Formats: sequence, structure tokens, C-alpha cells
Amino acid sequence: MELRHIHIGNLSVSAANMRAKGAKPDITNILPSIRARGVLVPLIVRPAQDEGRFEVVAGKRRYHAALTVAAESGEGDALPCAVIAAGDDAAALEASLIENVARLDPDEVTRWESFTRLVKEGRTPEDIALTFGLTELQVKRTLALGNLLPRIRGLYRKGDIDAATVRHLTLASKARQRDWLGLFDDPEAYCPSGHQLKAWLFGGASIPVSAALFDMADYPGEVISDLFGDERYFADTASFWAAQAPAIEAKAESYREVGWCEVIVLPTGETFQSWEHERCAKRKGGKVFFTVGTRGDVTVHEGYVSRKEARKLKMADVAEKPVRPEISSAIRNYVDLHRHAAVRADLAGQTSVALRLMVAHAIAGSPLWTVRVEDQHAVSPEIGESVRACASEEPFGEKRRAVLALLGFDADSASVTGGYDGDHGLAGLFLRLLDLPDAALLDVVAVVMAETLQAGSALIEVLGPLLGTDMAKVWQGDDALLDLIRDREVLGAVLRDVAGETVANANDAATGKVKRRIIRDCLTGNGRAKVEGWVPRWMAFPPEAYTERGGVPTVARAAKVAGLSVVAEPLRQAA
Repeated sequence: MELRHIHIGNLSVSAANMRAKGAKPDITNILPSIRARGVLVPLIVRPAQDEGRFEVVAGKRRYHAALTVAAESGEGDALPCAVIAAGDDAAALEASLIENVARLDPDEVTRWESFTRLVKEGRTPEDIALTFGLTELQVKRTLALGNLLPRIRGLYRKGDIDAATVRHLTLASKARQRDWLGLFDDPEAYCPSGHQLKAWLFGGASIPVSAALFDMADYPGEVISDLFGDERYFADTASFWAAQAPAIEAKAESYREVGWCEVIVLPTGETFQSWEHERCAKRKGGKVFFTVGTRGDVTVHEGYVSRKEARKLKMADVAEKPVRPEISSAIRNYVDLHRHAAVRADLAGQTSVALRLMVAHAIAGSPLWTVRVEDQHAVSPEIGESVRACASEEPFGEKRRAVLALLGFDADSASVTGGYDGDHGLAGLFLRLLDLPDAALLDVVAVVMAETLQAGSALIEVLGPLLGTDMAKVWQGDDALLDLIRDREVLGAVLRDVAGETVANANDAATGKVKRRIIRDCLTGNGRAKVEGWVPRWMAFPPEAYTERGGVPTVARAAKVAGLSVVAEPLRQAA
């Protein structure tokens, strides 16, 4: 067997590969590793009939992941390959089976011993997960067996206790485990096991951390992790309820502040009888009901009134025909995220503007000023990929990496905000910032402000014109947007916007598929004159609508803040 590097363009999947047939394999769990490090484990290949080409016998998923990375970067690298003899289908199939059917030792305690040795040698749970094809949580669950007394592990290995019992014992202290072993050894005593064991450990009903409405960072009590159940629990229920009660009231008050006429918190354990109520909008007098479960869970029922109240409202209600908005929620999400990406990229280079904006946030507050980073949540993978690939992301990423290096943070941190993990917390970070000159500090301020700028907010409408953000420089039309445009009137207006009046009129009766293809051809220059610098009216600064129907949030927000433009003019000139 010969080891060599072979260019990806000279590789194809062999018919002898046990995964050769069927759809493209799922590569989501290995793609991040191959993006970061490339293909480390050699593919098993054999020479093909065509000179210079090779067939992939084993390693189809790695091969497809490498193809994806090559498509993303525009460059195809040579991949490490182990070349076996040509023409031996039996040997090729055997190699494929060995790679694809191999499994870890089914004995979980033995697996724990192996993983523990790897950790002692410097491997992280993430490293182990990538090596063995597991999730990081699965590795952590196995490592949690290290919390057990050796005898309990022995009992588990021999099959004297079941997996549910072991799972709950990993939550117990060593002293509590010894107490349990005492019960286990006493033939006259009741020894709890399985799900009964959890009640014995917690002294009653367990309350999961997911039920908390309060900030866990401020919680003074003890929390116990249950890696096997993907959950953590409060060790002291009294401390939990002492923190949960004011949090429930604060949440109820937040509903009152936004205009709900009445917010009712039902007694703990009382259920909301939906059949005794009917839905009712806030503007028509709808109420909010809170139900609080005995395990701490809180459910909010928005917009309900009793059936008696509903009958009274219907008698006075005047039916109004709803107006269909111009763009869908998915298009609104697409537009908001792209405009946010463009504005924050410009904001990261405008330190004077960012500092003033930060002061405004500190005084007036913001939905993001907790402080939290805007996560640019996309409602579909296609929208997320479109935003990640836009031209605004790379310059912002460069500014972010420069600030991470300036502050001495981990270069792999996803953000500057929340990226400090020193031993002395806030005080340590403050002392580090004291050593920075003003110019460097302002660079930090600009990036942090850009990270915490809320997408889809009125600030985007103010900042875009103020910073001179030009969407045509950083955005290009893509399928992610065009596939979302389903409204016939809007699609016709976009076609007219891109291809012109003559083409739009000639294709007025065409299907949406045909119109989208014409728009793509115009934007790519495929058989038509290429249109440069086109930006949908919703995304431009200032934004506009295509129809009279409205329902375009960017247009509504821009109109609302339009009167602020004169006030901002001196700052624009200074910037």
C-alpha cells in the first residue's frame, strides 16, 4: 500500500465503496473539522481505468466534505490517500467494510477507561468526539462515570445495576454514593433504583434549570448537572422558588408595560382551562395568563378572554379585512440580516459614531444591551449561508480578529463581547483596558458596539444613511432571496426593476419560475446584459416598497425616523 497526495479533481467514488449508491452522504458532523484542519485520515483509493485518476474505496464522506470546502474556497487541494492495488474488488470492499462498520467497545466502563487515558494525554472531549464519530455530549456522558466510586462502576460493568441507576448516581456526591451502597448491601433495607433514585437524591420533586426565568449567573444556590438527561437540577427547591417568584412577577410586569390590559398569574399547580377561554387580540382586550407548574415551569398564554367576555366583544366587534403585507417574514428576515451585516461592517470602522452609540445604549437601553451579541438568527439554512457569504462579513471579521489580538483574547473566540476569561473577571479586564491608548480603546468600542447592534431595528435606518452604507458594494442577488419571493405582484415589480419595462410586459403572464430565471440571467449575465449594482428596494438606504400594500418593516422604520436626519447632519459631517 502506497501513501501519496492526490488532487481532488482526479478522484471519484468507486462502485466497490459500500456507500457508493444512494444520495449524497450527511457530512455535517465532519465538515467543521475538515474546514479547519483539512482531511487528516487518508482516503483508501485504487487506480481507475483512466490514466491518472483514482477511485475512492473508503472515505466517501471525507471526500464529499473536501469537495464542499473546495467549492467554498474556489480551490481544490490534494488529499492524503492510501493507494491499494487495482482491480481487486474483494480487497476494495473489505477496506470499505472495515472503515464503515468498525465500532467502539460496547462496554461503557471500558470506553470510560479509554477516554480517561486520552484526557490525561491532553485530548479534549471535542477531540475524542471527532476521532470516534460521537457527539461531544456522548463523550462527556461517558467521562461522567468518573464521578462514581470504583465499586459502583464495577457493579455496573457486571450488570448488577442498570443504566438508569448509574445515570442518577453520577449526580450524587461520594458520601451520598456510600450511603446508597450501604442500602444496596443491606438485604433488609429498601435501596432506590432507576427513577426512584432521583427522588431519593433530591429529597422530593426535582426542578430543572431550564425552568428558571431568572439569570443563573446571579443564582447563589447549588446546581447539579445531569449529562445523561441533557439537564441540570436545583439542589435546593426553596432557594429556587425564592428566585423564581420575583422573576415571574417581573415577566408579568413586562407584559403590562407593553399594553396588555390584564396579566393574571394563576396559583402554582393550577392549570389554564383553554376550553373555558377564547383567543382575543391585545388591542381588543385580550389578557395574559401565567401557569406555574410544581416543577417550576412557567407557561404564558397570550391573548385570551373568558367565553362570556368573548361573546360581549363579538357583539361590538367590527370585522376588518386583513391587508396582506408586501413581503413575507422570511424575506423580511433576509433583508434585515443583510442590511444589518452591511451597517455593522461600516460601524466597526467609525469609532466616533460607535462611541456615541454606545453611550446612547447605556443611557436609554436596548433589547440587546444585557450585554449580548446579535446572533443574526436566520429562519432557514439558505438565509444563514447567504449572510455568512456576503462581502460585509470578511472586513468585519478582520476588525474583530485585530481587536481580539489587541486584547490578548483567544483568537478562536466567536466575539469580543464576552470573550474575556481571565482569572480576575471584570476587574482584570478593566486593568487590561487601562493600559490601552485612546485610539486602541476606540477600536475595541467600535467592534463591541457593532457586535451588539440589533438587527431589524430603527437604528439600522439611522446608521445606514449616516455611515454612507451602500448595499450595492457589499450585496449581490442570490437564489436565497429570489426563491423566497412568491408574491406575483412583487415578483413582477422586481422583474421590471431588473430587466426593464419591455421584458416585464412581455413576460407578464409567465410563471413565477420563468420570471425568477429571467431575473437570475440578468443578474449573472447569462444570455442577457448583466445588471450591475442592483439592490431590492427593501434593502436600499433609504428603503422603498414595490407596491401600495405596505407591510415592509424597513420602510415603516425608515419613515418613523426620517425626521431625525436633520439632527444627525452635523454628526454625519464630522464622521
